Amino acid sequence: MLQKIGAFLGGLLVGLLATGLLMLFISEPRGTPVVLVPPPTPGPIQVHVAGAVMNPGVYELPSGSIARQAIEKAGGALDNAAIDWINLAATLSDGEQLTVPIHAEPGDPTSVSHPEGQSPSKDPLNINTATAPELERLPGIGPSLAQKIVENRDKYGPFEKVEDITRVSGIGPAKFEQIRDLICVR
Repeated sequence: MLQKIGAFLGGLLVGLLATGLLMLFISEPRGTPVVLVPPPTPGPIQVHVAGAVMNPGVYELPSGSIARQAIEKAGGALDNAAIDWINLAATLSDGEQLTVPIHAEPGDPTSVSHPEGQSPSKDPLNINTATAPELERLPGIGPSLAQKIVENRDKYGPFEKVEDITRVSGIGPAKFEQIRDLICVR
């Protein structure tokens, strides 16, 4: 008799499992389907283009734009622009100022003047003590980049040598060459 009860319970268990699996496969899905939404598209950025360009001003550019695109948006560089002092492939950030320097004499690439009264002083600027407004006087350094320099210095400590300023996002080799002789560390 115990054998009959065991066989009955085994059969009942197999029947219940089979019924459960059958119901699982034929039932309609419940709930709402998960819909994957693409990440939001970054909005446009505002860039101040100044110096030796046809139409200096603030321009709206797509996120991820480079310096060359900003100069084109401003009508292109003037004939006396020292365009080789700028990293044309540098990615711009919102609120950045891009200053195109002017050759002091047309055709003389070794003599460059800085537009909009931004001529460097005779003494190099100490990047370890300079305020953001003082840093903005350097060619190619706008309010956004000046603030990044101050924040980097506050977060990671003083710069040990002038080359250390390249650890700041937005200061690549071309921009560094533009300001190398105008800065110092003490």
